[in-house]
Amino acid sequence: MKKLTLIAAAVIVAQAAVMSAAAQELKLGDKFYHCDECPEMVVVPPGSFRMGSPSGEAGRHGREGPVHKVTINYTFAVSIYEVTFAEWDYCAAQGGCSGYRPNDEGWGRGRRPVIRVSWHDAKEYVNWLSQKTGKPYRLLTEAEWEYAARAGTATPFHFGNTISSDDANYKDSGFSQTTPTGSYPANNFGLHDVHGNVWEWVEDCWHDDYKGAPTDGSAWIAGGSCSVRVFRGGCYRYFPQLLRSANRHRVNADDRYGDLGFRAALTLTP
Repeated sequence: MKKLTLIAAAVIVAQAAVMSAAAQELKLGDKFYHCDECPEMVVVPPGSFRMGSPSGEAGRHGREGPVHKVTINYTFAVSIYEVTFAEWDYCAAQGGCSGYRPNDEGWGRGRRPVIRVSWHDAKEYVNWLSQKTGKPYRLLTEAEWEYAARAGTATPFHFGNTISSDDANYKDSGFSQTTPTGSYPANNFGLHDVHGNVWEWVEDCWHDDYKGAPTDGSAWIAGGSCSVRVFRGGCYRYFPQLLRSANRHRVNADDRYGDLGFRAALTLTP
């Protein structure tokens, strides 16, 4: 717990150095925000990666294949942390997000990731954020999520082949609840909690595998079950095999669970 307190303090110090997007010319790796209550974003570079898991990866499921090359030829930004209760509650207080105030399970709000939000709720938040800032905020696509989570790596986790309680909040970390965002080290793109803490909604409709999947980073909508949406990343309740970069699951778009949140995205160049 002392370790988490120290890391949380470091996050607060780091936040003080983040500049308003209006005050800087954005470059790869820059961190910015568009309003004091908006998610902090980081600029992610274009690039290519192999999406999915190889046949020999421990815990692999058939829905993670076939492995295919995806090329993202545009620059985009991703929220450094999962969207927090503080950010969600501000939206609700300003007349957005249908005024919905999700249950925090008694764990606290503030910098903990918002939970009990459906896919439709997450879409309402990013649409509100777009209206507030005049910028095209949205959910990540599934391909963008995996690209950003891997951050140039090809191992099951962005930190390697195995995971420990020093790396992420999952079933063996000793908490049995969410932890404040940023409590664990970031990946090479500067993103925290891509493994564990809460699952994260993405834009895509559900498909049983990657046969026919887009290769340009776009959301896969056509031919899918769009009443069911994809979520990624694992959470505090599950074992390591469900936290892998390639792991993918789905639930009904209306479902609200105590281990499911989301992350925001923003396209910067076409």
